[in-house]
Amino acid sequence: MTIDELLKKYYGYGSFRPGQAEIIDHILGGRDICAVMPTGSGKSVCYQIPALALPGITLVISPLISLMQDQVRILKAAGIAAAYINSALTPAQVSLALQRASAGAYKIIYVAPERLESPGFISFAVRAGISLIAVDEAHCISVWGQDFRPGYRRIADFTDKLEKRPVIAAFTATANKRVRDDIVNKLRLKDPYFLTTGFDRPNLYFGTLTPEDDGFSDPKMSFILRYLARHKDESGIIYCLTKKQTETVASFLNSKGYNAGAYHAGMDNDLRRRIQEDFTFGRIKLIAATSAFGMGIDKPDVRFVLHYSMPPRIEQYYQEAGRAGRDGEKAECILLYSPADYYFIKKYFILREDDGEKESAMTPQEKEEYTAAQLDELEKMRFYSASGRYCLRRQILHYFGEKTDSPCGNCSCCNNDIYSRCMPDKKKAGYDEELFIRLKAKALLLSMRTGVPVFAIADDKMLRGLSEQKPKNENGLRMIPGFSTVKIRQYGREFLEIIREYDNIPKV
Repeated sequence: MTIDELLKKYYGYGSFRPGQAEIIDHILGGRDICAVMPTGSGKSVCYQIPALALPGITLVISPLISLMQDQVRILKAAGIAAAYINSALTPAQVSLALQRASAGAYKIIYVAPERLESPGFISFAVRAGISLIAVDEAHCISVWGQDFRPGYRRIADFTDKLEKRPVIAAFTATANKRVRDDIVNKLRLKDPYFLTTGFDRPNLYFGTLTPEDDGFSDPKMSFILRYLARHKDESGIIYCLTKKQTETVASFLNSKGYNAGAYHAGMDNDLRRRIQEDFTFGRIKLIAATSAFGMGIDKPDVRFVLHYSMPPRIEQYYQEAGRAGRDGEKAECILLYSPADYYFIKKYFILREDDGEKESAMTPQEKEEYTAAQLDELEKMRFYSASGRYCLRRQILHYFGEKTDSPCGNCSCCNNDIYSRCMPDKKKAGYDEELFIRLKAKALLLSMRTGVPVFAIADDKMLRGLSEQKPKNENGLRMIPGFSTVKIRQYGREFLEIIREYDNIPKV
């Protein structure tokens, strides 16, 4: 099969997004890759398609158990043989998974970087016939980036143990030049092909404001309540600086009738996993979270990300804000600023920062440079949050080295419309809304029945396509982007039945 045929069969799309085919061609040609692609641009397709086209196994190195589990669940639903090997499995389950992998049962295997140091896994890998190693969230290799993970530093040692060096492809959503250089050097990439598809996310609206005192005890919460009244049926994330803030915000929202969960690193692992799964499957709509709710949030229909507090770095802000609108549909990212945020971060998150993993990976001079760099990053973040005079999108793009002089027309500095965004939205949809609701209910029912996230069955964009085009048969379903051969076989009949029933209802 050609890569276009694989895309249509397993993913249901007739064309690749910008940069995808280019990366896939270079991987299949045997060249290492360093790709910086924004969240929602389809990075996973860039290594999953080659995995299907290449002989042997593709190893995907991923930092989070939840991310691996979600990816494998979605791949299996698409008809792709995949597995994960991590600490959530018992030794017996790991042994069985490796036996099956050795027998050729899987094309894609997800592992945490620390797994690469296991003698048993090394023994498997040496004889497994690994064609490609994909390093997801590759910025974790750098102390200068977000989410440093020491295990990433030992990936190159693992690849050196293999009899034949596979192609190595590194992917990340946000990385400045210093982090990109670290990725290349620490992974020991050989003549890598570089690709940056651009950091702009045109579907995202960016806004900053200092909420006005309206007599409410917490002006930020006052704004959030008014905002949520307009977004009642939508999924959203509210990022906070501290664990206490997440619990306070979630508790307050629940007291006002919203179904909200709190998420932070101090929680029990099982509880965190349950809350993340509840959010992924749509059982709760709102999450109040610290930055611990980060990588691996594989939910494309997040319609807004609010920041209750300013984060310390633009890079971190853009990663967190970028969890909105991964499906390409319009979404909003609004940061609520107060000067107290700046002084709190400076005092407790930078000057008193104590990160053992980063500390041990740095020389004394690097530690000094790192603190100075963090203070500089904080100043840039404060300017972004408080200036109100310069296009926010342009500031973000300039930060990542992407020059543009044109105002974006889709941020609070360009439009000055952030409080109109709390008013009810009365825009008329361009599709049959009643049919959309029925199709959405069917998708939710299928999700509960199969254990597959609803967006992996049919996301809102696909359901809108159904409710607009109203296909009569499987050929009609094939015309709607996202309906792969596997999805049509598994779910097509049930969606077509809803459409036929709806068409037979007399319209008043």
